[in-house]
Amino acid sequence: MPKRDRPGHPAQPRLTPGATKQSDSDQSGVIAFLSDPHSYGPAVEAVERHETHGAIVFLAGDRAYKLKRAVRYPYMDYSTTKLREAMCRRETEVNRAGAPGTYLGVRPILAGAEGPRFGNAAESDGAIDWVVVMRRFPQEALLDALRKKGELRLDLMRRVGETVADFHARAERIFDHGGIAGITAVVEENASQLAAFPELFDSAARASLVKACRAHLDALAPLLDRRRRQGKVRRCHGDMHLNNIFVDEEGAPVLFDAIEFEDSFSCIDVLYDVAFLVMDLERHGLTAHANLLLNRYLERTFDFEGLAALPLFLSCRAALRAHVRATASRLAKGGKKQQAEEEARALFLAALSFLAPASPVLIAVGGPSGTGKSTLAYDLAPAQGRPPGAVVVRSDIFRKHLMRTSEAEHLPEAAYTQAARERVYDELLSAASTVLASGYSVIVDAVHGRVADRAAVETIAARAGAPFRGLWLEAPQEILERRIRGRQSDASDATVEVLRGQLGAITTPDNWARVDCSADEKQTLRNAERALS
Repeated sequence: MPKRDRPGHPAQPRLTPGATKQSDSDQSGVIAFLSDPHSYGPAVEAVERHETHGAIVFLAGDRAYKLKRAVRYPYMDYSTTKLREAMCRRETEVNRAGAPGTYLGVRPILAGAEGPRFGNAAESDGAIDWVVVMRRFPQEALLDALRKKGELRLDLMRRVGETVADFHARAERIFDHGGIAGITAVVEENASQLAAFPELFDSAARASLVKACRAHLDALAPLLDRRRRQGKVRRCHGDMHLNNIFVDEEGAPVLFDAIEFEDSFSCIDVLYDVAFLVMDLERHGLTAHANLLLNRYLERTFDFEGLAALPLFLSCRAALRAHVRATASRLAKGGKKQQAEEEARALFLAALSFLAPASPVLIAVGGPSGTGKSTLAYDLAPAQGRPPGAVVVRSDIFRKHLMRTSEAEHLPEAAYTQAARERVYDELLSAASTVLASGYSVIVDAVHGRVADRAAVETIAARAGAPFRGLWLEAPQEILERRIRGRQSDASDATVEVLRGQLGAITTPDNWARVDCSADEKQTLRNAERALS
């Protein structure tokens, strides 16, 4: 259940002057007690132990018991029993937002005649320590474990994007953290930490990274403070990476181990929270996963304006992780030391690359219903523009959003009047314009069946100074009708009757590349890639 280190924070942070590793208690007796299977009753035959710099987790039977170490760091103080009790309670409270069935509560440990023992709420006054009690889940259910086995499915990333968006929607809005001040502090702390490893990070490259980050800060200051005023800074997870999400028995992603000990780490811009997970996927070469996650998150939040800050957020997350791995390399030996050094260098280079200038492109995918426009748009997106690829804006999603209905709800005919269509198209192109202005490429997925529609989308690209590519999908009518009849749980409301009406009304563009989509998804993608090249 736990991690060996915390990717969000240094494995060996600086201690405050005079700090000790055990301030008011010796935890050796408690650790021995929690390591003993007999402490948990006859049903437990073995205890599995995992350690981090701030905690030790004991896996016993169907439960996990998390003991906070008696330590004090600049950002985390567990040095007294009272502080550990407070932080155990706080961790349970914070994490019930993302993992309500996982965090069961806190439990005191008392000094008994024969050694430590578990107590109950009525006996808590005499506690010598405290543990967070969690429902245990299989280690192989972690997203990082699935990644290592090559079993991290793309469709799961859609569900993760939905889960994160729903989590942020419920999160408390914070107005005294984040903004330009919050991200500036991250940039300067990263600069200081990276400078401590001259053997790993070239000084000229470090100076280049810091300069680029500060330039982005100057440009983004109004946006970041505006987002804070708008409530986009919230009490987030703060440590959202592949090792802090697991899949439950029903296949649903669960966010756990959110930060409770330092508000500046968790009271952040929602996109800075998402950026950690996007960066983690990117660094493992899972660009398609990162792209689908981000697109699904945006389809739930419509937070396109924030994309302008995403390259800086990604860079900050990668730089932070780089100096964490650098710290780990100094503590490791042999092959583990070499691996940590290689990871640190790669993450540092990623931090630089996220800030590289971008040349966005606008791709319009058009054609009648049943041609697979959305499938092709998502397939094309990871390879377009800066990481993690293009943003897909889809007319069917926008229509449901404007009508304030769920994607699966079938809309009445009133939602498809000419006035309603024009409103959807206006909103769609407005979002596309915002995405291009942020430096990200965009794929506009709609029928694009009228000359005026196509002229409007081409104008958006021209105004942004972005190259335009139009793809028109075609297939025999009988194939399109068969596909429409077979649809399930799709945002599109198109029926066979709608398709027949489209075929009689739409005009085919002369200046867009025609793409045969009569075969399967992979062949359609190959056809489209040839057309784009």
